Amino acid sequence: MDVARIRKHLQRGGVIAYPTESCYGLGCDPMNPRAIKRVLKLKKRSPSKGLILIAANARQLRPYLQTLAPALVTRMNARWPGPHTWLVPAANACPAALRGDHNTVAVRVTAHRDAAVLCRATDQALVSTSANPSGSKPAKTAEECRRLFGQRVLVIPGKIGTRRRPSTIQDLVSGKIVRK
Repeated sequence: MDVARIRKHLQRGGVIAYPTESCYGLGCDPMNPRAIKRVLKLKKRSPSKGLILIAANARQLRPYLQTLAPALVTRMNARWPGPHTWLVPAANACPAALRGDHNTVAVRVTAHRDAAVLCRATDQALVSTSANPSGSKPAKTAEECRRLFGQRVLVIPGKIGTRRRPSTIQDLVSGKIVRK
């Protein structure tokens, strides 16, 4: 993994494709509005839906989250790292493009080794949405990503995890499961 190249690409507002637990993900710097727009355009995804963030640890997610009661932090950490995405009340500083039409932001501490290494190496959380146009099957290989997106994304080779389904999505405050 060429960390310097990836970091520079992200700093310039570039989009990356990288392996995650169940498929390849499209990602970018979550604080770069131009990069987020590129991800949404590549996916043909409505900005109203919002996007998921992944991180190597909970610290990388703090800038995007409101301060949480200790019981909520315990609930959240009980499922991490792993394929469990929480909808958490968003901090005021959390970019609206990440939240979509919601007052929450979707976050996950990934258990996928390569994705976690990527977050640690770049020292940040990353946008993580399946690498596919909305409504299509997600890419499972680097080659599929190259075929779908060409030179518009920096493809990071690697193997996806063994999970067959996307992560569970659950509202942290209400406990409601949004996607199983």
